[in-house]
Amino acid sequence: MKTGGIEKLEIDLSGSEGDFVIVASRWNDDIVIKLVEGAIKELSLQGIDEKKIRLIRVPGAFEIPLICQQVINMGGVAAVLALGVIIRGDTPHFEHVANGCINGIIQVSLKTEIPISNGVLTVNSVEQARERSNCDGDNKGAEAALAALEMVHLLKYQAY
Repeated sequence: MKTGGIEKLEIDLSGSEGDFVIVASRWNDDIVIKLVEGAIKELSLQGIDEKKIRLIRVPGAFEIPLICQQVINMGGVAAVLALGVIIRGDTPHFEHVANGCINGIIQVSLKTEIPISNGVLTVNSVEQARERSNCDGDNKGAEAALAALEMVHLLKYQAY
């Protein structure tokens, strides 16, 4: 079965330690909340107990990497899902925020060796963001959840 173009895998997370932490921005909240809903729904469908799913909200996408790092450093984290929306405007601000967010996520994941699934949308318009956060179809939050689950499995079993 496919969700948003990613095939669901049979993965064994039995005995997995740690929570799945969603770090989501509040900027463009009407869209981000749909990404969050998609991620939580997918994690639940894949058998993750809701007690092992935590949600932390941050002001914007630029703040996501720092909170990811802090949460991971506190321990007890299997994976982090970074969710947000950055919409291109008329100034270079879009590139600075997008680059800072994505580069920060990569650095934190490599430094901590904990998977951080990137569900931060970088789009040209609100319409594009809505298309990618559809609860009944393409939902990048759900895709981020599947990617996080697969990474936890790969790291646990060194199945690569």
